[in-house]
Amino acid sequence: MHRTSVLRRSLMSLVAVALAAGCTSQGTGGAGAKPPAAPGGPGGPSRAPSVSATATPAADDAKPPAPSPGTPGAQTAEPRVLMKEGTETEQVRELQARLRQIGHFHRSPTAFYGSMTAKAVSGFQRKGGLAATGSVDETTWQRLLGLTRTPTADELRPATTNTLDTPDPRCMKGRVLCISKESRTLAWMIDGTVVAAMDVRFGSENTPTREGTFSVGWKAKEWESTLYHTPMPYAMFFSGGQAVHYSSDFAARGYNGASHGCVNVRDRKKIASVFGQVKVGDKVVVHW
Repeated sequence: MHRTSVLRRSLMSLVAVALAAGCTSQGTGGAGAKPPAAPGGPGGPSRAPSVSATATPAADDAKPPAPSPGTPGAQTAEPRVLMKEGTETEQVRELQARLRQIGHFHRSPTAFYGSMTAKAVSGFQRKGGLAATGSVDETTWQRLLGLTRTPTADELRPATTNTLDTPDPRCMKGRVLCISKESRTLAWMIDGTVVAAMDVRFGSENTPTREGTFSVGWKAKEWESTLYHTPMPYAMFFSGGQAVHYSSDFAARGYNGASHGCVNVRDRKKIASVFGQVKVGDKVVVHW
C-alpha cells in the first residue's frame, strides 16, 4: 500500500515537470532547431494556414459558352415586317398592284391588307422559295420590286374591281358596250379603245342574261320594271326586256344576289356618264 502511494506521487511529479517545461512537438531538425515562425512575423499568434473559401466549380457546373452564330440555339435577327394583316396604307395599295401585275392578286387594290392579300403574299413567297408567312418583310418586298414595275395610276385605282377581260373581236370596231360574263365587267369602247369600265352582275340560272350581238333599241333614264316592279334607272334596252341599268341591290349586296336577266351596274356615277354617251343603235356584245 505504501509502495503504491509512492509510485503515484512520483508519476504526478513527472507530469508537473513536463507541463512547466512547455512540452511541444518538435520537427526533424534535431535538438535546438527553431520552431517554424508563426504567421504575422516573430511572436505572432499561431494559426493554421488559410484556405480559400471559394471552391473551383467542376467542369459540369461551369457556365457554357455562348453559342456561335450558325449553331443550334444561336439568336439571329428576324427580318423587319413592313406590312401584315390589318395594315392600311398606300404602300399596301402598291403591293396589291404589283402582285396583280404578276398574277398573284385578282382584285382592285384597296390599300387594306386583309386575308386575301395575305393569301396572295403567301403564294408569292412560296413560289419564290421564301418562308410563306403571309406578311411582307424586307426580303419579300425587295424580291417583289425586282420582279415588277412601278404601278401606273390606273393600276393603283382601276376602273373596275374585277380585272377587265380581253375584248371580244366583235368589240374592236365602232361604238360597243362590250360585256364579259367571264370577268363580270362592262367596257364602253370606241374603235377598240376602252372609254369607261365597270363591274356588272347578270341573271340567275332561272333568268339568264342572253348572249350574242345586239344593239341598243331604246333608252330610259328613269324606268320601273313592269314585271318585277323594281326601279331600273339609266336603262339601255338591248334584247326585249333585258337592259343594262343601275341596280341599288347590286350596290348593296354585290354578287350575293342576281338580276332577272338584265346587266346590273353598281356604280351609279359611271353608268350615268355612259348613258349620256351611248346612242340608240350602238352595238352590245355579251360574251364569255
